[in-house]
Amino acid sequence: MGSFLLLITLGTLGLKFLPGLRTAEALSFTDSLFMTTSAVCVTGLSVSDLATEFSLGGQVFMLVLVQLGGLGMLAFTSLLIQVLGFRLSLGAESLTYEAQRGAPTVNVRHLTRDVVLYTFMIEVIGAIALMIAWGPRDGIDQAWWPSVFHAVSAFCNAGFSTHSDSLMGFQSSPMTIMIVSALIIAGGISFVTMEELWLSLRTRKRTRPHRLSLHSRLVLCVTAILLIVPWPMFAAFEWYGTLNEMSLVDKFFNSMFLSVTPRTAGFNTIDYAAASDSTNFLTILLMTVGGSPGSTAGGMKTTTFALVVLMAWSRIRGHETTLFANRSIPSDTIQRAIGLTVVAVSLMAIAVFALAITDEVAGQRGHFLTRMFEAVSAFNTVGLSMNLTPELSYCGRLVTIVLMFVGRVGPLMLASALVIGRGHRGHFRYAYEDVAIG
Repeated sequence: MGSFLLLITLGTLGLKFLPGLRTAEALSFTDSLFMTTSAVCVTGLSVSDLATEFSLGGQVFMLVLVQLGGLGMLAFTSLLIQVLGFRLSLGAESLTYEAQRGAPTVNVRHLTRDVVLYTFMIEVIGAIALMIAWGPRDGIDQAWWPSVFHAVSAFCNAGFSTHSDSLMGFQSSPMTIMIVSALIIAGGISFVTMEELWLSLRTRKRTRPHRLSLHSRLVLCVTAILLIVPWPMFAAFEWYGTLNEMSLVDKFFNSMFLSVTPRTAGFNTIDYAAASDSTNFLTILLMTVGGSPGSTAGGMKTTTFALVVLMAWSRIRGHETTLFANRSIPSDTIQRAIGLTVVAVSLMAIAVFALAITDEVAGQRGHFLTRMFEAVSAFNTVGLSMNLTPELSYCGRLVTIVLMFVGRVGPLMLASALVIGRGHRGHFRYAYEDVAIG
């Protein structure tokens, strides 16, 4: 938490006082804090146009903050696993099991090094692919920097763009949509899952190939479901709306992108302010789930959402334990998933309420769904907006800053507390007494 605060502080001061970062007038302190927090927390909400109001140096400055913020979360998550995984004392044995049981075959001592390696390797491949896609149209000299910027921004799930309309100018470029989608998904499935996929691929010809852990299988399964199921729904909702003027092929790829980008990426190929309420509410639900644990994405996390659904389904079928892929999931893991869900939903409700109050006090009345969309996007570090961000009041911007920060570091802190708390259980309990429900 302290490292993120330090990075935000340094970034705010740099954006405010360093010369040559802006082509327009200097930002106020609040707006500098907003832009820096959005970059460090890889959110992508913006009160200033990065394409027209920032110089090349300013864009580089913002991209460095995005990279440090995205890589920082991966590195600190990995560091947490290492700290909990090292055998520091006999009292830490329970924490060792807790930290490594998600993917016991992954070498935690090499985790941080490999996180950095994977990050830069994927970003370089993404930048080259985008350069190939954009080079013929814009020329290599004009395409190289946007390619690098969007590759880093997409993998870090930040959503910042060097284009004023994000990716709306690439509605008719399936190659661009596929490349950016691949980067977003790679950044959102977590390093541990990528590492296991690589081990599985590398050992596929052996007598005993690497078996994916239950964690990775759950991540891949839920990710696929949340990408495939909303896809035709978005197409149906927007077929005669924001997708109406597109060709059949473009409708196919743009509706797919509508399913990809809410996973906390923040890029858009349509104007969400012009989209239907059905599209925007479905987007809110996807933003709430977010990406996977240990990734650059925010949100409640795919595994948390899956465990709550699996628990409910198991109870409906009369099973005492929660089952997936012929495995029983420990009850304490289920209880932590429920706790994280309750806290996340409660905080989002408070966020929507706070944003509505601050803007109403400032005399800015608007559609409730617009406020809800903005608050959920900020808390889950998504970066999508129904064009409300530049119009936020002073208090509304402060609330959004807090939401972005809490949404970025809060889940990791809460998960850490829940894990560490297992080592401090008492040796007694109070008497049971039942409560009626339903």
